[in-house]
Amino acid sequence: MLDREQEEQSMMRSSDKDSVAATTHKEQIQASWYRCEQFGLDHSSRPDFASLPKGELNDVLDQHKSLLETTENEVLPYYENILSNSACMIVLADRQGHVLNTWGQPRFGSASDHGLVGGNQWSEMGVGTNAIGTALITGQAIQVGRDEHFLRANRFMVGSASPIYNTQNDLVGVLDISSDAYLPQDHTLGMVKLMSLSVENRLIFSAFQQEHFILSFNTNVTSLDSHWSGILVVDENGTIVSANRRAEVVLAKDLALLNINQVFDIQMREIKHHPASLPLKSVALGRYQFYVKVIPPVQQVMRVPDFRQGSNYVAPSDNIHNKKQKVNKSLSAADEKNIETCIEVPDNVIPLQELQHGDCHVERLVKQAHKIMEKDIPILIHGETGAGKEIFVRSLHYHSSRSREMLVAVNCAAIPAELVESELFGYEKGAFTGAQTKGSIGLIRRAHKGTLFLDEIGEMPMAVQSRLLRVLQERVVTPLGSTEVYPVDIKLVSATNRKLKDEVQAGRFRQDLYYRISGLNIELPSLRQRQDKAALIRYLHNRLRREEPGPALSDAMLILLQQHPWPGNMRQLAHTLKVGMAMADGDELEEWHLPDDFFEDLVPAMEPLQVAQVSQEEPLERLIPRLLTENKGNVSQTAKLAGVSRNTVYKYAKQKAE
Repeated sequence: MLDREQEEQSMMRSSDKDSVAATTHKEQIQASWYRCEQFGLDHSSRPDFASLPKGELNDVLDQHKSLLETTENEVLPYYENILSNSACMIVLADRQGHVLNTWGQPRFGSASDHGLVGGNQWSEMGVGTNAIGTALITGQAIQVGRDEHFLRANRFMVGSASPIYNTQNDLVGVLDISSDAYLPQDHTLGMVKLMSLSVENRLIFSAFQQEHFILSFNTNVTSLDSHWSGILVVDENGTIVSANRRAEVVLAKDLALLNINQVFDIQMREIKHHPASLPLKSVALGRYQFYVKVIPPVQQVMRVPDFRQGSNYVAPSDNIHNKKQKVNKSLSAADEKNIETCIEVPDNVIPLQELQHGDCHVERLVKQAHKIMEKDIPILIHGETGAGKEIFVRSLHYHSSRSREMLVAVNCAAIPAELVESELFGYEKGAFTGAQTKGSIGLIRRAHKGTLFLDEIGEMPMAVQSRLLRVLQERVVTPLGSTEVYPVDIKLVSATNRKLKDEVQAGRFRQDLYYRISGLNIELPSLRQRQDKAALIRYLHNRLRREEPGPALSDAMLILLQQHPWPGNMRQLAHTLKVGMAMADGDELEEWHLPDDFFEDLVPAMEPLQVAQVSQEEPLERLIPRLLTENKGNVSQTAKLAGVSRNTVYKYAKQKAE
């Protein structure tokens, strides 16, 4: 004869079909009641808790020591308001339904009445339909109402339970919140689901944080620390060795032993060197954009490669001392102290002295902005889209005394208008439908002691403008749904590609806010206006070659790139160079390697006289060589005048050469 545990496991297997089919709450309860009838229970049966003897209970507690400590010490403190503000019990049970521990004080009677005590087993076989036992059988979170309990003896309470899975995705226990049946239950099921996710996430951290990188990702930068963020655990080679359930649900992909670059468009070397306090933006599976937080291992694995052993080693011509000298030379001596403390900038930040390469106007802007970063004066940057405003601000931040704190960049045009206020100022829990359970501190408070960069500030809704003005005047933030005020110390840098004075005149931007944010006004020149365009193109090309080896830039190609008007500015230049280098695949970069849209902007409208010189009667085999000669070999201009594609020009030029 099967003992109770074996018989119930057998029933669990036989009821798999019921569990899968039970897609609604009503069907789950009906399936559970059917199982109870099969166990031989009726509604008047007394609960059989099959309590463990004290010795066995101690053994079970030892086996689940990690689960118990994680729940009590690392998760429950975040939910202490549940225990203090309501008469309920939080129950942790193992995978057989044995109660391991309880927290809180119920108002539904003594322990002998409710049975929620250590060692009691809350299985469906002995206690009928109940939150703990039914969650264990179905493997799903469930709330069992008063009259949904199979046994009448249990209809004094409501239970909400959610299973807990370990790092191998095995069910190891269940968390339950049980309370008086007459108390409001609207949020209890969601709360216990969140708590079980919290336990699972902490188990992952306990198992892997010492020697592995942990990546937390979410669609919202303010939610990276939330318990419903996806979590990936990667080793030093970038192999994914573990993940939480949320990661697999969000990405809808089996993540086991994939390399991180198969999931996100990021390499392991970037993860290793990325600042832990700075979220990065990345695309997953080529489609979904996420913010990612990198948590490095507590104990760094010490591996000391010596790259000088390679045959291509060339001793660097500059050392840190020379680098500091260069920085100090390009800026004033009064700034040496700040530069000294901020010289170690992340790889993705352009050093301050490399923002200009001979353009006097830009050099002056850099010096001005660098000085003002240390003053209580806001900075407003004007410039075309793609001109490098965010690059400029990142460099200023990391070369300021605020570099150890966060740079929080907010694109005001990218946040839905109805969410801008909650994203910036934060909100209390339950402040609005869809709000996080724990609330949010908001982006302004995240930038406390650091830098707040408001890009596209001209897109900010008028209602939010007045609240921002109040924050800048009073230096305090009041979250939505709260009466508490929080002091903030931020360096405000704003940017826009609009003429804000025109927006003020049109009534779309508050005049008082405009004068509050425009302490130092900077006009960042477009790429076509830069006096150092050639040097800037070479510099960007060399930076891209450091990331991915590519061909050198010939003088002819540099001249061609200089002639371009670059309506998309630095962003367009970077994309064009990346495409060209990828197409060249190690060969010298030539015209045909560049994307077609590059040439659409390159050739200006021809003078009528030039066009008239092209006879419609002249055959292409004579016309194209003639135009090539007249235009000094410029393929694009020849194609434009002849009204043909560049490939056609190459074809007839090749025929002539043969």
